[in-house]
Amino acid sequence: MNVRTVSVICPLFNEEKFIERCILSILEQDYPQDKLEVLFIDGRSTDNTREIVSKYAEKYPFIKLLDNPERIVPYALNKGLEESTGEVIMRLDGHCTYPTNYISELVRYLYELNADNVGGVWNTQPAKDTPICQAIALASSHPFGVGGSMHKIGASKIMETDTVPFGCYKREVFEKTGPFDTDLVRNQDDEFNGRLQNLGGKIYLIPQVIINYTARDTISKMRHMYYQYGLYKPLVNKKLGSPATVRQFFPLLFLLALVLGGIASIFSPFVLNIYLAMIMLYLIIGLVVGGMSAIRTYQPLLILLMPYVFFNIHLSYGFGYLRGLVMGYKSINVQPNR
Repeated sequence: MNVRTVSVICPLFNEEKFIERCILSILEQDYPQDKLEVLFIDGRSTDNTREIVSKYAEKYPFIKLLDNPERIVPYALNKGLEESTGEVIMRLDGHCTYPTNYISELVRYLYELNADNVGGVWNTQPAKDTPICQAIALASSHPFGVGGSMHKIGASKIMETDTVPFGCYKREVFEKTGPFDTDLVRNQDDEFNGRLQNLGGKIYLIPQVIINYTARDTISKMRHMYYQYGLYKPLVNKKLGSPATVRQFFPLLFLLALVLGGIASIFSPFVLNIYLAMIMLYLIIGLVVGGMSAIRTYQPLLILLMPYVFFNIHLSYGFGYLRGLVMGYKSINVQPNR
């Protein structure tokens, strides 16, 4: 049996709370270590991330720590591509842990399906055992929160899709597509996968392969993440020459309905009734989802917290999308990120 060489690329920035668990899950993989190289690309972390990775790099020769002076993800990915040697390129995230068969299963499906990219589904976990962290994790994996993102809400069978989390690629894919787009702090994987599909590439979601993803631990961090997702989405659409999907517009429409509907309601009782009905419907859906989550987890506070988290997700994405449409990405103050 031909065992493929695999290069794992993992961008990092200030992941000291999570990176050791990530590394340990990599060390527990059932894939032969002599066929692996693991490249951690660090954006000059200001915490203990580098020290933790260095400790394992000294002990395990296939683990390497590389520097990312530009400090944003697409540069890290491209640096990893340049330094990698494997037949298979696999991106991982330091915020996650992976089952022991993660690498072997994705490599197997990559070739069995004759795919260009394959990926698993998220099992979204709270960062801490607190009600607000539980609400963030649950809302981030519910259709009302994130729409039809199958890798976030789950799938029942192997399916062709437009994107997968992180990704497992054949090396020759990058010879056709080129590297990741460094204009995109967020959504660089969406743009890359769109480019891949435009060239006839096939992407498959493998629900049997689970990624244990740790959600953000505060509302402010979650808001910032979804704001950036919205901010860069119009640029992705522009680069791909593809129209926005209805799903992308929902948060923006919700934001505009809140603002413009609120203003119009001052002058029209009819508009006011529609406006209040919209708010009530949104609140009822949030409360129902929160109530079901509260029953399932025995955490009554979720009844109120889930609508609050949904509201923050939708408004953050909507604000970001609006700014991305109106101002363009060149006005964005880029911050370091993993």
